Amino acid sequence: MRSRRLVFSAAVIAAGIGFVPGGMAQAAGPSADGTHGVTSSRDLLKSAANAFTFSSPADRSVQKTPPAAGSKTAAAAQGAGAAVDGDIKIGLSGTAGSARTIALKTEITSDLNVLSVVIDWGDGTNSGEVASGSTTITTHHTYAEVGSYTVKVTVYGPDGAAGVSATNEMPFITPGSEFTPHSPTRLLDTRDGTGTAQAAPVPAWGETRVKVAGNHGIPADVAAVVLNVTVTNTRAAGHVRAYADGTDRPTTSNVNYAAGDSVPNLVIVPVGKNGYVNLYNSGEQGVDLIADVTGYFTRTSANGYTPTDPTRFVDTREGLGTSRGPVSGQSQFAVQIAGTRGVPAGAKAVALNVTVTNPRAAGHLTVFPSGQAAPNTSNLNFTGGQTIANAVIVPIGADGKINVRNGGWDPADVIVDVVGYYSPESVSAYIPIRPKRDLDTRDPAQWPSGPLKPYRYIFSTYGEEDPTATAMVLNTTVTNTGGPGHLTVAPDPNALWQYENKTHTPPVAPNSSTLNWTAGKTVPNLVQASTGNHGIVDFFNRSGNNTDLIIDIFGIYDRH
Repeated sequence: MRSRRLVFSAAVIAAGIGFVPGGMAQAAGPSADGTHGVTSSRDLLKSAANAFTFSSPADRSVQKTPPAAGSKTAAAAQGAGAAVDGDIKIGLSGTAGSARTIALKTEITSDLNVLSVVIDWGDGTNSGEVASGSTTITTHHTYAEVGSYTVKVTVYGPDGAAGVSATNEMPFITPGSEFTPHSPTRLLDTRDGTGTAQAAPVPAWGETRVKVAGNHGIPADVAAVVLNVTVTNTRAAGHVRAYADGTDRPTTSNVNYAAGDSVPNLVIVPVGKNGYVNLYNSGEQGVDLIADVTGYFTRTSANGYTPTDPTRFVDTREGLGTSRGPVSGQSQFAVQIAGTRGVPAGAKAVALNVTVTNPRAAGHLTVFPSGQAAPNTSNLNFTGGQTIANAVIVPIGADGKINVRNGGWDPADVIVDVVGYYSPESVSAYIPIRPKRDLDTRDPAQWPSGPLKPYRYIFSTYGEEDPTATAMVLNTTVTNTGGPGHLTVAPDPNALWQYENKTHTPPVAPNSSTLNWTAGKTVPNLVQASTGNHGIVDFFNRSGNNTDLIIDIFGIYDRH
């Protein structure tokens, strides 16, 4: 089933800003074949899992025949490759269906009518099947942890272990990966040559590589990396694309910029087989690029992800979570994260959306774990008077706190919204997908309604068919903005059928923001969007002006 989107108008109600049905316009983004409609998260998972297919052909199976059952004639026939009574051959193939699930196909060739099949999944568990003669059996198994396993299948004849049997085995690697936090560290700075052969801007329509695997303690088997990418010294408009080295360059975007901008954005990007990530400058002038790592994903047991509804932890304008008033320049404050407001004491890292507003002059914010000195990295760059947000994934200190530092010389207000956390007990594993443009309201072929209207929202049914998907990794971008405003992304409380029969409850946008903009600006931000209870995500235009919205998909968190 293809996912759907509807757009609704807004009305102010006593509880806050609610949304009631307005003139409905139903539309959808492009599917993989270019026609109308958006594939579900299940389809995206299947596409990503195609790379995780393993096999061991039947000629690798090893047969055991009791001496009493053998003869010189039978042995000669077997040596010549002819089938004889009691032959068993096993061919194996396995395909990943989600983060930790394998669909194992066992192809049995035999002239025996009663067969017992025992599958050793390689994780200390076994399962059994019954077969007769030549047949194919498909069995599904979900591993408790991501990782590499050896699947072994043994087929016994009518006499069980005392009689004829055959065995075959194959490796299997789960597509799901788990997170390990990393102290914020600069991997690339083209201004001073960090991570490059020489200090030089990335040329127009050119790219630079970031060494990830084996760099600053990041393991060689890293699957994906979390980078804060900043573009600066810009002389014309353009955008940056991040992707795994050795793969095709995507048509999506990660960081959009205009002349004179210094713009950051968080990216979660697969790492190429050679250990590198590419950053491509799609602009008419050279730019400087900076990349800071805060964590990485491997296909070994570490920390799973738990999404939460966006929750405001800090707002210095009103004294929420810290003292009231702007944060002084060259100062910092601590935020209690673990063990409070739904984040467990054992959480190792937190996913945030951090916003700076009312800054008196240009500067930057750095978010880092407590108990450590402020690193030489940045999460958010701003100019005087600007309101700007950026996604942040940061390790949590041993005391359960993080620090937020104002690296500028003048005061600024800071807002921190929590959108999820990583912990050993969290079950959702990350699966990167080939970057996919999910929606572009500028394109009438996929969105006839035009720009997203003031105080309206779009919902997208990412997980309707896949209840195991818990969150989507998206890049949201607004452009052609008619005035100041902000975008809020949150799970919808309704199921699709409630929208279809008009019994839905109007969703209320939470008191949080995903990205902020001013008139005429193009602004991106990564969002790890919870799919809630029904697999539906809302995108609220919290402004009094039209804006175009672009949504790119980069990955899925899946709990099976």
